[in-house]
Amino acid sequence: MFNLMSRLKISIFEEAEKNAVYTKLVSRSDQKDIERLFARLFSTEDGLKAIAYLQYTTFQKAFGINTSCDQLRYMEGQRAFLANILRLIERGKQG
Repeated sequence: MFNLMSRLKISIFEEAEKNAVYTKLVSRSDQKDIERLFARLFSTEDGLKAIAYLQYTTFQKAFGINTSCDQLRYMEGQRAFLANILRLIERGKQG
């Protein structure tokens, strides 16, 4: 796993300099490892509490009529990021 992380760090920094999309850096087998990592990490008592808090602070918020487009976009980005984490966890649990 450490080898994977060191390869990812090097690749991410190299590709970031070229403005590349990061998802192209992860092989299918590495993606499976990452999914299992997220499932393990968030299956602990602390992990479950952390996910519950993140869900509360993102999915349970409602905004008023005077909310700016920038605020809505920011919150939608947070929700999308958390949804991605939840997908990783679910995939990691399945296999």
